[in-house]
Amino acid sequence: MTYEFEGKTEKDAIEKAAIELGLESDQFDVEILETQKKTLFKSGYVKIRVHTDEATPGVKYDDESSSPVETAKRVMGNPIPQDEFEQKLTQFVSDVIAKMGYEASVEIMFREEKKLGLKLSSESSSILIGRKGKNLDALQLLANVYAGHLGREDVRVILDTENYRVRREENLVHLAYTTADKVRTKRTSILLEPMNPFERRLIHTTLNDFSDIETKSEGDGLYKQVRVIYKGKY
Repeated sequence: MTYEFEGKTEKDAIEKAAIELGLESDQFDVEILETQKKTLFKSGYVKIRVHTDEATPGVKYDDESSSPVETAKRVMGNPIPQDEFEQKLTQFVSDVIAKMGYEASVEIMFREEKKLGLKLSSESSSILIGRKGKNLDALQLLANVYAGHLGREDVRVILDTENYRVRREENLVHLAYTTADKVRTKRTSILLEPMNPFERRLIHTTLNDFSDIETKSEGDGLYKQVRVIYKGKY
């Protein structure tokens, strides 16, 4: 399903989309349709197109038009595990962190048909996050492997603490724009730091609509690098 939203900034438009659709920002792909920078006579705005994999939970559709007829509201789940799978999964994550030498409480952050979010609360959050979120990514990978061991390969487990993933997304969008400006000014290319697949997709999507900018992933393994390339006239 696709939807379009406008905001004063890309962040504002994405936040509107998340609220309207009742989703987290990592649950949909964003395509920049139009960007108008603020000038003396015009206010700036960003128009985005949101792509979701399936019908959005909580949104009702008209049988003829298949368009939303009311605003979706995000319903936060009960933070306490509700079944054996959730109990085993939260206990597993808590035990892994304990074996690392730290303490953390693990709660349910959100529930969806194919996703389960876990919130980690700890005095050692910065260590659990790690450099560029690599520790958090590693914990999330282990949680997903364990979910598969429990017979729930269909569920994608998302781990977060201190709203790191939201802050990281904002920083990456800013990085994409500033890097595009640099390669445009210098008529060159810049290779960004290694990123996980979701972070690379965010960079690609952010710069997708820039006619003079091209992006491509380079390297092997999970953490590849994105090269931002100027393809205009030299």
